[in-house]
Amino acid sequence: MKPVTTRNLHGQVVRELGQLIVSGQLAPGEGLPREEVLAERMKVSRTALREAMKVLVAKGLIESRQRTGARVREAMHWNQLDADVLAWRCALMPTDSFVEKLVEMRELIEPAAAAAAAKRRTPEQLDDLRKAYDAMAASEDLDAWAEADLAFHETLLRATNNELMVSLFSVIETALGTFFLLSARNAANFKLALPHHEKVYEAVRKRQPEVARQAMLRMVDVSRKNIQGRGRSAKPA
Repeated sequence: MKPVTTRNLHGQVVRELGQLIVSGQLAPGEGLPREEVLAERMKVSRTALREAMKVLVAKGLIESRQRTGARVREAMHWNQLDADVLAWRCALMPTDSFVEKLVEMRELIEPAAAAAAAKRRTPEQLDDLRKAYDAMAASEDLDAWAEADLAFHETLLRATNNELMVSLFSVIETALGTFFLLSARNAANFKLALPHHEKVYEAVRKRQPEVARQAMLRMVDVSRKNIQGRGRSAKPA
């Protein structure tokens, strides 16, 4: 474990231990060293360590008991939608299983969001959606594309005018951003995805909920094929 030297000591400890747990370097059921030993090893105060441990307990990554000390929990107990946990998982090379779960999440959320946006979007939101699409068309590299792609999907969720759906985006933003970048990297030409986005945009513009739903389902399916390595001639989404 590397010494923590930044001002936000407890935040650094949370990040370092969290990454070790999510990566599997600290395995489920494995006990952590005693508080004084771990604090010395990480070069932090015991106060900073205790605060970090409280955060990790709240995220479901560890459990702490008076007699047995701190122990890593099974992944089923992690708060999988916690922004940090998602970020740590996405920072690793995502496994096939994790990618498939991201696809399933998109299939559940985004087609319904597209249909809702087609029914409820405002003229201003439609204009924002067009701007996001235009940014995708103007992008010249993968990073610019992924950023514009994420903006398109965020704008679509906002156009549902459902505050719960909008709040959900802030939770899954990191996962979606990683997904879009992976999909684009595996495609022959990332800009071949533009027709998919245009179909969604046009359905929202024309207020055609079912057309928007089906267009989004197709977009997600193409992304799955790209990430699974079958999309070299396909289109990212």
